[in-house]
Amino acid sequence: MNLARFPRRRYTQGFTPLEPLPRLSAALGSAEFWIKRDDLLGLAGGGNKTRKLEFLVAEALEQGADTLITVGAPQSNHCRLTLAAAAREGLKCRLIIEERVVGTYSPAALGNNLLFDLMGAAAIRSVPLGTDLAAEMASEAALVRAEGGRPYTIAGGGSTPLGALGYAACAAEIMAQSFELGAAFDAIVVASGSAGTHAGLLVGLEALNAGIPLTGINVRRKQAEQEGNVHALAVATAAFLGTPAPAREAVVALDRWVGPGYSLPTPEMVEAVRMLAREEGVLLDPVYSGKAMAGLIGLAREGVFKPGQRVLFVHTGGSPSLHAYAADLRNPALQHA
Repeated sequence: MNLARFPRRRYTQGFTPLEPLPRLSAALGSAEFWIKRDDLLGLAGGGNKTRKLEFLVAEALEQGADTLITVGAPQSNHCRLTLAAAAREGLKCRLIIEERVVGTYSPAALGNNLLFDLMGAAAIRSVPLGTDLAAEMASEAALVRAEGGRPYTIAGGGSTPLGALGYAACAAEIMAQSFELGAAFDAIVVASGSAGTHAGLLVGLEALNAGIPLTGINVRRKQAEQEGNVHALAVATAAFLGTPAPAREAVVALDRWVGPGYSLPTPEMVEAVRMLAREEGVLLDPVYSGKAMAGLIGLAREGVFKPGQRVLFVHTGGSPSLHAYAADLRNPALQHA
């Protein structure tokens, strides 16, 4: 797997930490749990999109772009990090916000929405759920060109074969750290949303012949739909990289912890966020890593992970949005899981 062939900007010094979670492991009383701290990646507030943007922004710069355009939901970590990358590179950035739950977007909100303002987005506009986002980005790009600019559009979540290379690289990083630490993993768990992180890890693990099963915990879609999305992107990414494509049966994306819908709180999510904060001093977010950790906790309690096994949770970040969900995280009605 030769990733050095692809232009890349570096936004993180070295590897992100790979750490044991002894207090969580003791609390769950099953396997030995570890965490890959991709919440500590570079750019404003960290998170998994940084790895994807290293490849995507490198291409944008090669093409002479002066404006990045992307899409995301309210409180979008991807929009935050794309804007941060633009600021780092001296580019402009325009954001299109898809209001996936009616009434959830407010320019005055805290969390990532505050950071959109602080980092100086050139334009932010919201569109309703179901809008043709590719068409909206094309329209925004046309406006930039009309003003003499050079736009570069980035798909939601940076989830393209080029963006997914960031998590093929992460797979190599995990395996190198695993070897150095003498810590072999029996399973890996990660949030599964726009599919780029999940697909990239699958491709990297397959290319490295790692033999470690990867379980995605869905944050939005039903299992069959999400597994189809992940596999399609994994096949395209492997073809782009020139490595073997993961088999369809290697794609697992469980939907039992989505709850009533994308970004909507659940008791299991609230328990997971509060548990990691209190047991390990690690901050999760309510939309992605919180629901993914709820899935890991649920699987542990179901006996899926056995004593003596070592399980890695890939922390995809998102904690800057915590303040926007304070009422949910403090709601006694959501603290009974």
